[in-house]
Amino acid sequence: MRCEFYVAQSWTRFASLCDAKRYNVRSGTGYTFEMEVQSAKRQFLEHIEIERGRAVKTIENYDHYLSRFFQWATISDTKDITEEKIREFRLWLNRQEGAGGGSMKRRTQNYYLIALRAFLKFLRKRDIPCISPERIELAKLPERSLDLITSVELERLLKATEGSSIRLLRDRAILEMLFSTGLRVSELCSLNSDIDLTRDELSVRGKGEKVRVVFISPTAKESVRAYIKARKDME
Repeated sequence: MRCEFYVAQSWTRFASLCDAKRYNVRSGTGYTFEMEVQSAKRQFLEHIEIERGRAVKTIENYDHYLSRFFQWATISDTKDITEEKIREFRLWLNRQEGAGGGSMKRRTQNYYLIALRAFLKFLRKRDIPCISPERIELAKLPERSLDLITSVELERLLKATEGSSIRLLRDRAILEMLFSTGLRVSELCSLNSDIDLTRDELSVRGKGEKVRVVFISPTAKESVRAYIKARKDME
């Protein structure tokens, strides 16, 4: 009797889970899952935020890309995601007008596909049947052409920051740090006055919460020292 009671309790809890997440239980060969897509998307976004450490903006973008696909293709369950619907969605994207006129750029189209592939990989890891993420191929992009700054342009930029005012000292420190370390603007903005200028390197936390080491030139350190010394609110 006690064993039957525990079995009944377990089944009740499982049935509640099925009802809450609209799982379909099939007899014969065990069971498979067909999760309601909005619930699956929410769990996926929570996964990349908590476990993968993605930035808030990245999560917002993934939410936008997936929601647009689900709405356009009238996806309600994960089983509704098919190769045919993805192919038609790609055609639709390619015919949409881009931000600067003309058709949507292929790089932008790829953002939708990257988000969808990541979502499908998430489903696969949780044994929720779906098409293979590898079946989605990204559009080929032309190689990027690098527009490098010349030494003359760099000298002209730095010359524009010559002076002793707090604004010019700040601008000089910013430019010297950017050119010396290769920091992203967001990474530079996250630095504080506790930076150790006795060392030739510092650790920064960048995209994906990854930490890396960058090197500071003597000129950059001197510019930062001059700016911090001129700040009266940091004494």
